[in-house]
Amino acid sequence: MSTYIVVFAGVLLLAVIGTPLARKLGLRLNMLDQPDPTRKVHTVPTPRLGGAAIFLSTLIVTLLLGEHYNISQLAGILIGATLMSFMGFWDDRFSLPAGIKLIGQFIALGLLVITGVSISVLPHPLLNLLATALWVVGITNAINLLDNMDGLSGGIAAIAAAHFALMCAFTGQYLVGTLSMAVMAACIGFLIYNWNPATIFMGDSGALFLGFMLASIGIKIRFPDNTPIVTWMIPILVLAVPIFDTTLVTISRLKRRLNPLTTPGVDHTSHRLTYAGLTRREAVLVLYTVAFIMGLVAIFVTRATIGEGYLMGALTGIIGLYGLWRMERPPFWPPSANRH
Repeated sequence: MSTYIVVFAGVLLLAVIGTPLARKLGLRLNMLDQPDPTRKVHTVPTPRLGGAAIFLSTLIVTLLLGEHYNISQLAGILIGATLMSFMGFWDDRFSLPAGIKLIGQFIALGLLVITGVSISVLPHPLLNLLATALWVVGITNAINLLDNMDGLSGGIAAIAAAHFALMCAFTGQYLVGTLSMAVMAACIGFLIYNWNPATIFMGDSGALFLGFMLASIGIKIRFPDNTPIVTWMIPILVLAVPIFDTTLVTISRLKRRLNPLTTPGVDHTSHRLTYAGLTRREAVLVLYTVAFIMGLVAIFVTRATIGEGYLMGALTGIIGLYGLWRMERPPFWPPSANRH
């Protein structure tokens, strides 16, 4: 537990100090996210280099603890996450085609697989490989898509990492837990400056990094006191909010014959909550609450029987399907959307 405290304090301090420095650098490099009422909700140009502080604060402390980890797996995770962050930085600075970003994500995925960080609960290696690819690429992009309102993506990532760290403490996986704690602390340090009204955004350099890290942690975490028949759903429950949001905009945009990943817009879950009358802060807090509750459900499932686990999974799925249906109707429908 002392390691948890040291990691949390160290990463938090670096993030708190590093984020305003990243803001100054973003202004100097003119890496500004410009307002656009058709696709964004902020009204003033804002630096989007906060991901550099998240990335560096996590990386520095994790490397200091590197000798305590499985070095090949740690290398696979950190090199892949570094690739994600640098690719995101390049996209923030110069813009990258979606195809290039997807290729980079699969290269990072390959680093995980060859170092042994992959899903192994399915009965055939090919199925495990496909599931790993879907999970890593899906969560990486889901966290990126969720970065659409002040404090949202960083806060949800912090809540997810906190639940992962708590589960690791319960099961004695302190090394994976410290990695989770580092991610949580970096997000909290960044959120001090990203809470509405934000003075800095994380940009793709932060969102892609966090998504990749959380996906990797979700694969690495183990629950030896329960059966994989039940525990496979735990990371999905912890990351239910970004999964729901990505599913919502994907279905909604496909219905409107739009590309779900490359078409920006104000049609995310957070935006729809504001159309229903909430302020932006309230919308973010509602999603924080949902993420926290889903984390508690995931903790329950760690100790659940097969019947209890699948009952909770089924109830969550039903609520999620209802949410997808309800969010496509007034008062949640985005008025600016091109509805067909």
